[in-house]
Amino acid sequence: MLRTSASRVLDDQDRDEVLTILDADPVANVFVASRVRSVGLSPARLGGQMWGFGPRGGMTSLCYSGANLVPVNAGPEAVQAFADRARRQGRRCSSIVGPAEAVERLWERLEPYWGPARAIRWAQPVMATSSPSPVPPDPLVRRVRPDEFATLLPACVAMFTEEVGISPDLGDGGALYRSRVAELIRIGRSYARIEDGQVVFKAEVGAVTPQVCQIQGVWVHPDRRGQGHAVAGMAAVVDQALRHFAPVVSLYVNDFNVAARAAYRKVGFKEVDTFMSVLF
Repeated sequence: MLRTSASRVLDDQDRDEVLTILDADPVANVFVASRVRSVGLSPARLGGQMWGFGPRGGMTSLCYSGANLVPVNAGPEAVQAFADRARRQGRRCSSIVGPAEAVERLWERLEPYWGPARAIRWAQPVMATSSPSPVPPDPLVRRVRPDEFATLLPACVAMFTEEVGISPDLGDGGALYRSRVAELIRIGRSYARIEDGQVVFKAEVGAVTPQVCQIQGVWVHPDRRGQGHAVAGMAAVVDQALRHFAPVVSLYVNDFNVAARAAYRKVGFKEVDTFMSVLF
Protein backbone atom coordinates (compact mmCIF):
# COMPACT_ATOMS: atom_id res chain seq x y z
CA MET A 1 0.00 0.00 0.00
CA LEU A 2 1.36 3.41 -0.98
CA ARG A 3 2.12 5.66 1.95
CA THR A 4 -0.08 8.76 1.80
CA SER A 5 3.01 10.91 2.50
CA ALA A 6 4.67 9.80 -0.76
CA SER A 7 4.09 10.67 -4.39
CA ARG A 8 4.30 8.32 -7.36
CA VAL A 9 4.77 8.57 -11.11
CA LEU A 10 1.46 8.03 -12.91
CA ASP A 11 0.73 6.24 -16.17
CA ASP A 12 -2.19 5.76 -18.53
CA GLN A 13 -3.98 3.50 -16.03
CA ASP A 14 -4.50 6.60 -13.92
CA ARG A 15 -5.98 8.72 -16.73
CA ASP A 16 -9.62 8.74 -15.60
CA GLU A 17 -8.72 9.59 -12.02
CA VAL A 18 -6.32 12.31 -13.17
CA LEU A 19 -8.96 13.91 -15.40
CA THR A 20 -11.47 13.89 -12.54
CA ILE A 21 -9.03 15.95 -10.46
CA LEU A 22 -8.19 18.27 -13.35
CA ASP A 23 -11.81 18.83 -14.33
CA ALA A 24 -12.69 19.96 -10.80
CA ASP A 25 -11.04 23.32 -11.66
CA PRO A 26 -10.93 23.49 -15.45
CA VAL A 27 -9.72 27.10 -15.64
CA ALA A 28 -6.72 26.70 -13.33
CA ASN A 29 -5.83 23.31 -14.79
CA VAL A 30 -6.34 23.96 -18.51
CA PHE A 31 -2.65 23.65 -19.43
CA VAL A 32 -2.12 20.31 -17.70
CA ALA A 33 -5.53 18.96 -18.74
CA SER A 34 -4.88 19.80 -22.39
CA ARG A 35 -1.63 17.84 -22.28
CA VAL A 36 -3.22 14.81 -20.66
CA ARG A 37 -6.20 14.80 -23.03
CA SER A 38 -3.99 15.09 -26.10
CA VAL A 39 -1.18 12.65 -25.30
CA GLY A 40 -2.09 10.69 -22.15
CA LEU A 41 0.21 10.05 -19.19
CA SER A 42 3.06 8.05 -20.69
CA PRO A 43 6.21 10.07 -19.91
CA ALA A 44 7.54 9.51 -23.43
CA ARG A 45 4.47 11.16 -24.96
CA LEU A 46 3.80 13.64 -22.16
CA GLY A 47 7.26 15.17 -22.38
CA GLY A 48 7.71 14.70 -18.64
CA GLN A 49 6.08 12.94 -15.71
CA MET A 50 2.79 13.31 -13.87
CA TRP A 51 3.12 12.76 -10.15
CA GLY A 52 0.18 11.75 -7.99
CA PHE A 53 -0.35 12.14 -4.27
CA GLY A 54 -2.44 9.46 -2.61
CA PRO A 55 -3.11 5.81 -3.48
CA ARG A 56 -4.77 4.68 -6.70
CA GLY A 57 -8.50 5.23 -6.25
CA GLY A 58 -7.88 7.84 -3.57
CA MET A 59 -5.61 10.33 -5.27
CA THR A 60 -6.11 13.96 -4.26
CA SER A 61 -3.31 15.98 -5.91
CA LEU A 62 -1.12 16.06 -8.99
CA CYS A 63 2.07 17.69 -10.18
CA TYR A 64 3.13 17.92 -13.82
CA SER A 65 6.91 17.75 -14.11
CA GLY A 66 8.07 18.69 -17.59
CA ALA A 67 9.32 21.94 -19.08
CA ASN A 68 7.28 23.48 -16.25
CA LEU A 69 6.61 22.18 -12.76
CA VAL A 70 2.86 22.63 -12.19
CA PRO A 71 1.09 21.64 -8.93
CA VAL A 72 -2.60 20.76 -9.12
CA ASN A 73 -4.94 20.86 -6.10
CA ALA A 74 -1.88 20.53 -3.88
CA GLY A 75 -2.32 21.12 -0.17
CA PRO A 76 0.58 21.24 2.32
CA GLU A 77 1.15 17.46 2.51
CA ALA A 78 1.05 17.05 -1.26
CA VAL A 79 3.39 20.02 -1.74
CA GLN A 80 5.87 18.42 0.65
CA ALA A 81 5.72 15.12 -1.22
CA PHE A 82 6.16 16.82 -4.59
CA ALA A 83 9.01 18.97 -3.29
CA ASP A 84 10.78 15.86 -1.97
CA ARG A 85 10.53 14.16 -5.36
CA ALA A 86 11.57 17.30 -7.25
CA ARG A 87 14.58 17.79 -4.99
CA ARG A 88 15.72 14.17 -5.45
CA GLN A 89 15.24 14.37 -9.21
CA GLY A 90 17.01 17.70 -9.61
CA ARG A 91 15.73 20.71 -11.51
CA ARG A 92 14.68 19.88 -15.06
CA CYS A 93 12.11 22.64 -15.55
CA SER A 94 12.43 26.23 -16.71
CA SER A 95 9.71 27.43 -14.34
CA ILE A 96 7.36 26.56 -11.51
CA VAL A 97 3.89 27.87 -12.28
CA GLY A 98 0.37 27.41 -10.94
CA PRO A 99 -1.91 28.45 -8.09
CA ALA A 100 -0.02 30.98 -5.99
CA GLU A 101 -0.34 29.30 -2.60
CA ALA A 102 0.93 25.92 -3.80
CA VAL A 103 3.75 27.41 -5.89
CA GLU A 104 4.92 29.57 -2.99
CA ARG A 105 5.03 26.53 -0.71
CA LEU A 106 6.91 24.51 -3.33
CA TRP A 107 9.43 27.27 -3.81
CA GLU A 108 10.01 27.63 -0.06
CA ARG A 109 11.06 23.97 -0.01
CA LEU A 110 13.03 23.98 -3.27
CA GLU A 111 14.80 27.33 -3.11
CA PRO A 112 17.63 26.04 -0.87
CA TYR A 113 18.43 23.43 -3.54
CA TRP A 114 17.36 25.12 -6.80
CA GLY A 115 17.81 28.78 -6.04
CA PRO A 116 18.33 31.50 -6.89
CA ALA A 117 15.50 32.08 -9.34
CA ARG A 118 16.06 34.37 -12.32
CA ALA A 119 12.71 36.07 -11.64
CA ILE A 120 9.64 35.55 -9.46
CA ARG A 121 6.18 36.72 -10.48
CA TRP A 122 4.44 36.62 -7.12
CA ALA A 123 0.92 37.47 -8.30
CA GLN A 124 -0.49 36.75 -11.75
CA PRO A 125 -4.25 37.24 -11.93
CA VAL A 126 -6.07 34.45 -13.77
CA MET A 127 -8.90 35.93 -15.85
CA ALA A 128 -11.80 34.28 -17.67
CA THR A 129 -14.86 35.07 -19.75
CA SER A 130 -17.68 33.03 -21.24
CA SER A 131 -19.32 35.82 -23.26
CA PRO A 132 -18.52 37.50 -26.57
CA SER A 133 -16.73 40.78 -26.08
CA PRO A 134 -18.86 43.87 -25.36
CA VAL A 135 -16.47 45.91 -27.54
CA PRO A 136 -16.27 45.61 -31.35
CA PRO A 137 -13.70 43.06 -32.53
CA ASP A 138 -10.96 44.04 -34.97
CA PRO A 139 -12.15 42.69 -38.35
CA LEU A 140 -8.54 42.46 -39.57
CA VAL A 141 -7.49 39.96 -36.88
CA ARG A 142 -7.54 36.52 -38.46
CA ARG A 143 -5.89 33.12 -38.38
CA VAL A 144 -2.26 33.19 -39.46
CA ARG A 145 -1.52 31.18 -42.61
CA PRO A 146 1.36 28.67 -42.73
CA ASP A 147 3.10 30.76 -45.41
CA GLU A 148 3.20 33.68 -42.92
CA PHE A 149 5.41 31.84 -40.41
CA ALA A 150 8.46 33.98 -41.20
CA THR A 151 6.38 37.14 -40.74
CA LEU A 152 4.95 36.03 -37.40
CA LEU A 153 8.09 34.54 -35.84
CA PRO A 154 9.92 37.82 -35.04
CA ALA A 155 6.82 39.09 -33.23
CA CYS A 156 6.65 35.86 -31.22
CA VAL A 157 10.33 36.11 -30.28
CA ALA A 158 9.87 39.77 -29.29
CA MET A 159 6.84 38.89 -27.13
CA PHE A 160 8.64 36.01 -25.41
CA THR A 161 11.75 38.07 -24.72
CA GLU A 162 9.69 40.97 -23.37
CA GLU A 163 7.52 38.75 -21.20
CA VAL A 164 10.01 36.17 -19.89
CA GLY A 165 13.16 38.26 -19.88
CA ILE A 166 15.31 35.96 -22.04
CA SER A 167 15.27 35.04 -25.70
CA PRO A 168 13.66 31.73 -26.76
CA ASP A 169 16.69 31.29 -29.04
CA LEU A 170 18.88 30.38 -26.07
CA GLY A 171 19.74 26.74 -25.46
CA ASP A 172 18.72 24.93 -28.63
CA GLY A 173 18.97 27.98 -30.87
CA GLY A 174 15.20 28.41 -30.77
CA ALA A 175 14.36 25.17 -32.58
CA LEU A 176 11.76 24.01 -30.05
CA TYR A 177 10.17 27.46 -29.89
CA ARG A 178 9.96 27.75 -33.68
CA SER A 179 8.38 24.31 -33.81
CA ARG A 180 5.69 25.36 -31.34
CA VAL A 181 4.96 28.58 -33.25
CA ALA A 182 4.62 26.60 -36.47
CA GLU A 183 2.38 24.01 -34.80
CA LEU A 184 -0.05 26.63 -33.49
CA ILE A 185 -0.28 28.14 -36.96
CA ARG A 186 -0.84 24.71 -38.51
CA ILE A 187 -3.70 23.80 -36.18
CA GLY A 188 -5.42 27.18 -36.57
CA ARG A 189 -4.74 28.58 -33.10
CA SER A 190 -2.55 31.55 -34.04
CA TYR A 191 -4.23 34.90 -34.71
CA ALA A 192 -2.82 38.21 -35.88
CA ARG A 193 -3.42 41.52 -37.60
CA ILE A 194 -0.78 41.84 -40.30
CA GLU A 195 -0.30 45.04 -42.29
CA ASP A 196 2.22 45.38 -45.13
CA GLY A 197 4.16 42.35 -43.90
CA GLN A 198 4.32 43.58 -40.28
CA VAL A 199 2.52 42.10 -37.29
CA VAL A 200 0.48 44.78 -35.51
CA PHE A 201 -1.26 42.48 -32.99
CA LYS A 202 -0.98 38.78 -32.26
CA ALA A 203 -2.18 36.15 -29.80
CA GLU A 204 -2.43 32.38 -29.66
CA VAL A 205 -4.85 29.89 -28.15
CA GLY A 206 -2.25 27.78 -26.42
CA ALA A 207 -4.19 25.17 -24.44
CA VAL A 208 -7.61 23.70 -25.19
CA THR A 209 -9.94 21.34 -23.34
CA PRO A 210 -13.67 20.75 -23.85
CA GLN A 211 -14.34 23.18 -20.97
CA VAL A 212 -11.74 25.94 -21.36
CA CYS A 213 -9.17 27.39 -23.72
CA GLN A 214 -6.29 29.64 -22.72
CA ILE A 215 -4.99 32.64 -24.65
CA GLN A 216 -1.26 33.30 -24.54
CA GLY A 217 1.37 35.39 -26.28
CA VAL A 218 -0.62 38.62 -26.53
CA TRP A 219 1.53 41.29 -28.16
CA VAL A 220 1.14 44.64 -29.91
CA HIS A 221 3.94 46.13 -31.99
CA PRO A 222 5.66 48.84 -29.88
CA ASP A 223 5.02 51.49 -32.53
CA ARG A 224 1.28 50.76 -32.46
CA ARG A 225 0.64 50.64 -28.73
CA GLY A 226 -1.88 52.99 -27.19
CA GLN A 227 -4.09 52.89 -30.30
CA GLY A 228 -6.65 50.32 -29.12
CA HIS A 229 -5.21 47.32 -30.94
CA ALA A 230 -4.98 45.20 -27.78
CA VAL A 231 -8.66 45.64 -26.89
CA ALA A 232 -10.05 45.19 -30.41
CA GLY A 233 -7.62 42.38 -31.18
CA MET A 234 -8.44 40.48 -28.00
CA ALA A 235 -12.15 40.96 -28.67
CA ALA A 236 -11.64 39.25 -32.02
CA VAL A 237 -9.63 36.38 -30.54
CA VAL A 238 -12.14 35.83 -27.72
CA ASP A 239 -15.03 35.68 -30.18
CA GLN A 240 -13.14 33.19 -32.35
CA ALA A 241 -12.08 31.10 -29.35
CA LEU A 242 -15.65 30.86 -28.02
CA ARG A 243 -16.87 29.91 -31.48
CA HIS A 244 -14.25 27.29 -32.29
CA PHE A 245 -12.61 25.95 -29.14
CA ALA A 246 -14.36 26.10 -25.75
CA PRO A 247 -17.21 27.79 -23.84
CA VAL A 248 -14.79 29.59 -21.49
CA VAL A 249 -11.71 31.61 -22.49
CA SER A 250 -8.98 32.24 -19.92
CA LEU A 251 -5.54 33.77 -19.56
CA TYR A 252 -3.17 34.91 -16.83
CA VAL A 253 -1.25 38.15 -16.65
CA ASN A 254 1.36 39.79 -14.45
CA ASP A 255 -0.19 41.95 -11.73
CA PHE A 256 2.14 44.85 -12.60
CA ASN A 257 0.94 44.92 -16.22
CA VAL A 258 -1.74 47.50 -15.52
CA ALA A 259 -2.41 48.31 -19.18
CA ALA A 260 -2.97 44.67 -20.15
CA ARG A 261 -5.28 44.02 -17.20
CA ALA A 262 -7.35 47.08 -18.10
CA ALA A 263 -7.57 45.94 -21.72
CA TYR A 264 -8.70 42.46 -20.73
CA ARG A 265 -11.36 43.86 -18.42
CA LYS A 266 -12.72 45.96 -21.30
CA VAL A 267 -13.00 42.79 -23.38
CA GLY A 268 -15.04 41.16 -20.61
CA PHE A 269 -12.51 39.16 -18.62
CA LYS A 270 -12.92 38.89 -14.86
CA GLU A 271 -10.32 37.80 -12.30
CA VAL A 272 -11.07 34.32 -10.96
CA ASP A 273 -7.79 33.10 -9.40
CA THR A 274 -4.15 34.01 -8.83
CA PHE A 275 -1.10 32.23 -10.20
CA MET A 276 2.56 32.56 -9.28
CA SER A 277 5.58 31.80 -11.45
CA VAL A 278 9.20 31.13 -10.52
CA LEU A 279 11.45 31.52 -13.58
CA PHE A 280 14.91 29.97 -13.96
